[in-house]
Amino acid sequence: MKTLFILIFCIPILAIAQDDLLDEIDIEITKNQFATAAFKGLKIVNFESTKLVAKQEFTFIVSHRFGSIKNGFDSFFGLDDAVTRLNFVYGISDGFNIGVSRSSFQKIYEASTKYRLLRQQEKGFPFTVVGFNSVVVNTALDEANLPKLEFKHRLGYTAQLLISRKVNANFSFELAPTFFHDNYVQQNNQDNSQFALGLGARHKLTKRWSINADYGWHLNRAENSPFKNPLSIGFDLETGGHVFQMHFSNAQAMNTNGFLGQATGDWSDGNIYFGFNLSRVF
Repeated sequence: MKTLFILIFCIPILAIAQDDLLDEIDIEITKNQFATAAFKGLKIVNFESTKLVAKQEFTFIVSHRFGSIKNGFDSFFGLDDAVTRLNFVYGISDGFNIGVSRSSFQKIYEASTKYRLLRQQEKGFPFTVVGFNSVVVNTALDEANLPKLEFKHRLGYTAQLLISRKVNANFSFELAPTFFHDNYVQQNNQDNSQFALGLGARHKLTKRWSINADYGWHLNRAENSPFKNPLSIGFDLETGGHVFQMHFSNAQAMNTNGFLGQATGDWSDGNIYFGFNLSRVF
């Protein structure tokens, strides 16, 4: 346990905010030969993107995910079962971010780091590579139902490599090999350590609008697991000072361990969740 904790947090070791995000022009290569603006949001939909907050920049993200729209008016198309996540991200440098968040889904607290390892460059390395690590604490686990519960059982960890390429001014894609570990899992035959491959893309439609999508392919899910691979589709709208993301997903959880390990919806029968992310830069 201690070894895993140390390993997760050792990985990162190995300005004023602009008034309008549109100032981050969608061009392929900057004058220093690095690709920029592969993604405008810190997340594609569920998965982290390779975008980072700038040095000494503070970003506040409100994420809202309604309940399943399948229930119709019984839950007012999910309004009665909504969950919210508040996320605070600060740029220690242009290539290193820290974040803290709280989600009403399972009352989860999260601390995270995000750091750039390599950048896409003309006539150079063809991808941008970013690392992401987090620790989550599930405070909703009930000692009354789990009499042997200890604090360590509430913990979960994530380690990701985010590998993106800006193909041209309109299209970018990302691969996200992911390891995540939960000290407590709901399925008896589910491994605590789990692996997934994330796939995501962004296509610019107009100066302000883009369509985004991501998918998580779980690689060692238990055979009788009730959970699904998360598939999400959405739109980004850039306005003065922030990006507004609207999306549909078959996962209600918004932390990595949650949407990869506990997605319950099914697109084939309309059991999906509408949500949005609203970010503001300070």
